[in-house]
Amino acid sequence: MRKLKQRWNITSNWQLTVIFIVFAITGSTSAKLAAPLTEAIGITEDSGWYIYWPIRILIIFPAYQVLLVLFGWLFGEFHFFWNFEKKMLRSMKLGFLIPNE
Repeated sequence: MRKLKQRWNITSNWQLTVIFIVFAITGSTSAKLAAPLTEAIGITEDSGWYIYWPIRILIIFPAYQVLLVLFGWLFGEFHFFWNFEKKMLRSMKLGFLIPNE
């Protein structure tokens, strides 16, 4: 845990716990939202796995990005998650999506 705290520039175990909780809530929420969103656009599992799963993953990805910053803000860790988000988008060559960068 010490190395992770150093890497993320975190000072307390409480902050690390909050960050883990935010990651867990964000992952669960984005996965849960994907099913109704795919149904809303008319894609169900009956459409075939080769259509359903790629579309579902494409829906989960942006939902996760937005929810991560939102839940981070709600839990008082906005700056950590905003910096984390910017780093993740840059590493995926999507830095152009970051405003004012």
